[in-house]
Amino acid sequence: MKKRLAATLMLIALAPASADAHLVQSGMGPIYDGISHFGLSPEDFLPVIGLAFLAGLRGPRAARVTMAAVTFSWLAGGAISLAGLTLQPIVLPVLTALLFLVVGGLLAANAELPPALCAGVATVLGIVRGAGDMAGVAPTPSHMLALLGMTASVFAVFALAASVTLPLQRLWMIVAARVSGSWLAAMGLLFAGWILRYGARVQ
Repeated sequence: MKKRLAATLMLIALAPASADAHLVQSGMGPIYDGISHFGLSPEDFLPVIGLAFLAGLRGPRAARVTMAAVTFSWLAGGAISLAGLTLQPIVLPVLTALLFLVVGGLLAANAELPPALCAGVATVLGIVRGAGDMAGVAPTPSHMLALLGMTASVFAVFALAASVTLPLQRLWMIVAARVSGSWLAAMGLLFAGWILRYGARVQ
C-alpha cells in the first residue's frame, strides 16, 4: 500500500503542467534532433513500420516503390509546413488515427495491393506526418536539417522493417507480421474513440 502511494505521488510530482509540441533537443545538432524526434514519436515510426511490413509482404518491387514514396512525401510534407501551410488542429490527429486504422487493417488482412496503391498510401502517410512534425516550426536552417534527419530516419526504419518481411516464407512468421497490423489498427481505433469522446486537445 505504501509503495503504491509513493509511486502515485511520484507520478503526480513528475507530471508536466502542460504539453507543447516541439522538436526534440538532443544536443548533438539539428540532424540528430530530427532523428531523435522520429525515434521518440510512436505516431511516426509505428505506421512506417506497419507500412514496411505490408510492402515487404508484397515483394521487392512494392517495397522499393513504397520506400521511395514515403521518404520523399515525408520531406515534402515537412517542407509544406515550413512554408507556412499547416493543417487545422483537429485534422492532424484525425488523419493520424485513420492512417493507423488503414495501414494496420491492410497489414492484418494481408491485402494484395499493387505497388502503385502501396505507394499511394505511403504518400498520404508521409505528407500527413511530415507536415505534422514541422507544424508551427520556423523555416530556419536548423529546422530544415532536422527535417532531413527525420527523413533519413524514415528511410532507414522502413528499409530495415521491410527487410524483415521480404524473405518470409513460413506461415507462422507471416501471421506474426499480420498480428502486428491488428495491434496497429486497434491503436488507431482507440485513438479515434478518444478524439470522438474528448476531442483533439492542442496546446
